[in-house]
Amino acid sequence: MTEDDVGAVRFGISPLCELGLSIRAFRNPSWFPLQLGWLRRTEEARARLDERVLAGLLDDRLWTPDFLNPRPTSPLTRLDDEFRALAETPAEVFRDDLIAVHGHLPDVFAGPHERALHRIISTLRQLWETCFEPYWPRMRAVLEADIVFRGRQIAQSGVASMLNQLAPPRVEYEHGVVVVHLRDPAERTQAIDGEGLTLVPTMFTRRASAPVGDGPPMIMYSARGQGALWETERVANPAAVAAILGETRAALLTALADPASSTELGVRFGVSASAVNQHLRVLRDAGLLVSTRYGRSVLYLRSELGSALLATRIG
Repeated sequence: MTEDDVGAVRFGISPLCELGLSIRAFRNPSWFPLQLGWLRRTEEARARLDERVLAGLLDDRLWTPDFLNPRPTSPLTRLDDEFRALAETPAEVFRDDLIAVHGHLPDVFAGPHERALHRIISTLRQLWETCFEPYWPRMRAVLEADIVFRGRQIAQSGVASMLNQLAPPRVEYEHGVVVVHLRDPAERTQAIDGEGLTLVPTMFTRRASAPVGDGPPMIMYSARGQGALWETERVANPAAVAAILGETRAALLTALADPASSTELGVRFGVSASAVNQHLRVLRDAGLLVSTRYGRSVLYLRSELGSALLATRIG
């Protein structure tokens, strides 16, 4: 990476990338314990998917073809736009990406590549509508909160420090070189050459992943904050703070050491969205929280005053 490349590091969220990588969790749930709640909730719907197509998109190493991992142009990438781009994948790219994963073209995708792409998109759209769409606001909130957190790291310590904390020890940065340690024993060196390095948080990689081929520079890394994603959270609050704020507001304040949206907090604490928003407004008006708009979401974070109020508990 040149100095200009370092300055051009950016983040993005890709719904299609999440769809493709989620197939890993179907094949090997033990690798993704933080997503077991989602796998349980979607088990019946997943049983109705085209298993041959899904199997053809994944090998025994849990690799997926690069056409399922497009580089997002922003944190606001729309799935319909990604599906349109996928439908226009050239035949040679489609074939080469699958051979790079499997070593051959899977039988399920033999024949005209347009027909195979149509079948893939139909299966992935069904996966989205039945297993992702009901939970996507909650999942997106975690991904967006991770990006906000990384932005704070850059502001406080710089890009190099952020990269070294992205997925240690899988990702390392030193002297202008980002090293990603993958399960693939082959070594590759790729110059960014002004293309920019895109960092993509995801729910479905253990630490870090990168494209199989020679596509645009991109690192997919495990998003923070997944631990409480599928469980209702119960926080034991200090009696003094709870007496001042009430149990629910004290719990929300305690949880907001990391950014989160009202949608995510409502599910985690078992409180309605309207009630959560009311509590958050009160805490923000009191100076205990700060908020920032991120795309279509508003993310909340504990302020210094809020942390000071809890200092007797966390100190």
